Amino acid sequence: MLRHVACNWPAEHRLPIIYAFREDVAPGGLKSYGTSLPDQYRQAALFVHKIFHGAKPADLPVEQPTRFNLAINLKTATALDISVPPALLARADEVIE
Repeated sequence: MLRHVACNWPAEHRLPIIYAFREDVAPGGLKSYGTSLPDQYRQAALFVHKIFHGAKPADLPVEQPTRFNLAINLKTATALDISVPPALLARADEVIE
């Protein structure tokens, strides 16, 4: 799976970027809202297991994520001079200080 990894470019240009994965917030991304990568990998492994045990891929149901995570990096918000509303901080699954 190829995906974009947070880099210093947005911070250098003072751009508030919202990512899809929590893993991009820890190194300096502002926020993320999306599914958990480990959960996605577990789900993919379950599909592979079913296929290896004889299930036809066309017969497997399409499954959508049921849990989404919100992570906020307050250090990045402060560096970008962005105030994060307390209500949003209260709803966050993870706040990185």
